[in-house]
Amino acid sequence: MMFDREVYFDAVRASLFNGALVQSQVKGQEAILDGWEANPLSNDLRHLAYALATTLHETASTMQPIEEYGRGKGKEYGTVDPETKQIYYGRGFVQLTWRTNYAIATKKLMLTGENDLEWYAHMALDMDIATDVMFQGMWEGWFRVSNDGKPQTLLRHFNDTTDDPYTAREIINGDKHIIPLWADGVSIGQIIADYHRRFLNALQQAYVADEQVVTITVQAPKGVKVLIKRI
Repeated sequence: MMFDREVYFDAVRASLFNGALVQSQVKGQEAILDGWEANPLSNDLRHLAYALATTLHETASTMQPIEEYGRGKGKEYGTVDPETKQIYYGRGFVQLTWRTNYAIATKKLMLTGENDLEWYAHMALDMDIATDVMFQGMWEGWFRVSNDGKPQTLLRHFNDTTDDPYTAREIINGDKHIIPLWADGVSIGQIIADYHRRFLNALQQAYVADEQVVTITVQAPKGVKVLIKRI
């Protein structure tokens, strides 16, 4: 699965970034697209579009793995862990929080040494690690479970019978119904659903279908040149 980057960035620049992108925003999206192209979790572009939409919201449009504003101050997870000396406030593309989630990510991604997020929490800001945490975490449902005890995953909200970018917010946070003061009456779930629609449109425009390889064997008399022209 490949994407024409020029087409993609032209589309999102106009629809999601007010006509202008800074280099850091481009770099972050490049990392996300690179990660998907190298190891696509599905062939459903809705899944990638929702990861990008979540990133836009969670990183305040920076498209960079960032630290939570306030670094967890006043929140239960915003205190120093007495064993590891780390504070597990939100970091990355999806704002990973709580020691248990840092430990899960470390185990699932088989991170060792100084990449161990439980003991070196700042590594959740590493671009490659942040990308892997987002994709694998949203795909497998690391972050939240529903009332039926099942994990909230991308496939739960985007499949052959379901297309629900509003409720998909449950993958990351249960705040889909909240209306921020700055949002002109629009809820967080609706905001991200709109981002999703715009990213999906850009990905659909930029998607490059896999080329088929055709093998042709030609027998020609000696001295005769064969010219094969692709049309």
